[in-house]
Amino acid sequence: MKTVIITGGSSGIGQACALEYGRKGYNVVFTGRNDQRIKETEDLLKSKQISFLSLNVDAASEEGAKEVINATLTKFETIDVLVCNAGISMRALFEEVELKVFEDVMNINFMGSVYYVKYALPYLLKSKGSIVAVSSINGHRGTPARTAYTASKYAMEGFFEALRTEVMYRGVHILVVSPGFTGTNIRNTALTAEGKVQGESPRDESKMMTSEEVAQIIYKGQQKKKRDIVLTTQGKLAVFLNKWIPAAMDKIVYKVMAKEPDSPFK
Repeated sequence: MKTVIITGGSSGIGQACALEYGRKGYNVVFTGRNDQRIKETEDLLKSKQISFLSLNVDAASEEGAKEVINATLTKFETIDVLVCNAGISMRALFEEVELKVFEDVMNINFMGSVYYVKYALPYLLKSKGSIVAVSSINGHRGTPARTAYTASKYAMEGFFEALRTEVMYRGVHILVVSPGFTGTNIRNTALTAEGKVQGESPRDESKMMTSEEVAQIIYKGQQKKKRDIVLTTQGKLAVFLNKWIPAAMDKIVYKVMAKEPDSPFK
């Protein structure tokens, strides 16, 4: 029986991935920081009779990554898929954001991925497994008021591209998935300039792709050993246009973001 590790698996895309992989017969190991959400995810997995292990650890902790890898091997003996999903966003102009907020976003989104890959890689090489990196359209096109989030996703894109080239002939598959706007709680938990939780999302979540849809695409893409997946029509258009008319995209992106409720440009 194969085993998947999902960071940030207690809500949103991570939780949906836990259910998707569990339904497909995987042992599921997931991490989170919120006890209530962890319990809710545990109950969901139990209701589907999915074998799982949950751990409350900080996604930005190197020691936490070691703990998760060791606990996984103790309970399930193998690691076949690692989904680097844990992440946090922010919303503030760079001139106003506290550097601690910038560092926190980079540590959770980027270094968190690095830690898990570092300690899981020997076992993924052994199992000829897969790594799935949940990036973002922001890893292809920067957006104002989200400098730290954009930087963290660009860093992920570069890291996994380089790593893929290192392990491509050693049996490890790497898929980088770039969701567009998805109906998760990442905007609700986005940090302000001072590091406080933003709270209410500035966007209409009901019109976005669901976490379940993203999880299904992730599973299918990983099984088919795809290299990159860019999601949503808007996301694909943004990546395409940014490649060919980047200067024009600067103005387009500014106008779009300036229309958000409570935009920092107002």
